[in-house]
Amino acid sequence: AAPSPHSYTTLRDEAVKLFNSLQQLESEWDPVPLMQGILQTCLDLPPLVDEIYCQLVKQTTEPPAPGGQGDLHYWQLLTCMSCTFLPSPPVLRFLRFHLDRTESRFPASEMAKYACFIREALGKTKGRECVPSLEEILMLMQRQEMICTVHCPGAPACSVAISSHTTAEEVRGGDCWAVAQELVSRLGLSQSPNLFALYEQSRRREQPVGSATLLADVLTRFE
Repeated sequence: AAPSPHSYTTLRDEAVKLFNSLQQLESEWDPVPLMQGILQTCLDLPPLVDEIYCQLVKQTTEPPAPGGQGDLHYWQLLTCMSCTFLPSPPVLRFLRFHLDRTESRFPASEMAKYACFIREALGKTKGRECVPSLEEILMLMQRQEMICTVHCPGAPACSVAISSHTTAEEVRGGDCWAVAQELVSRLGLSQSPNLFALYEQSRRREQPVGSATLLADVLTRFE
C-alpha cells in the first residue's frame, strides 16, 4: 500500500496497529482515550473504517465472556463508530445481521441494548468533520445524550440535550429557540428581519454555526 498522510505509515501497518489497539482495549481500565485514538485514525485513513467494523464484529461474536468488561468495551467502540462513520454497503449488511443475531441470542442484555442503539444510529449517521470528543464518547458508552449549554444575550443560559446527530437547525426547534423568541419579544424586535442563529465562540474566533452543522463536531473543536 502507498504511504498514508499525517505521519502515518502504510495502510497495512496502520491496520496492524489498530488491531493491537483493539486487543489492548479489552483490558484497558480507561478506554476512552484509546477509543478516540482509534476513531481519529479511521477519520484520517477512511479505507480502515471497514477493517475496524469487521474486527469489532469478529471480537463481539462468540466472546469468551459475553457481557463482560472486555466484551462491552468492544460494543462501546462499535457504538462510537456507528455515530461517526458509515461502513460500505456489504459491511453494513454484515453488521446489521450481527446486530440482529445479538439481539436474538441475548435479549434484554447490555449487548442487545447496544445493538439496538447502533442500529438506530446507523440510520442517522452521515459522516463527521471531527471524531467524538472525550465527553461524547463517555455519553455514548452509556447510550445517553450530552447536555449543551446555549447562552442567549440578556437571558439565562439554556441547557439543551443533544445527540451525535443533532444539527444546529434542529436545536432551533428546542428550548433555546423558545428562549430566543421570548428575548425578541421583550426587546420589541418581533418585526425585525434578523433571525436567530447559533454562534460558536473561542479565544481566536467567533462565527455562526451552519444549520446543517452537527453540534457534536462544534463541541469537539472546543475540546
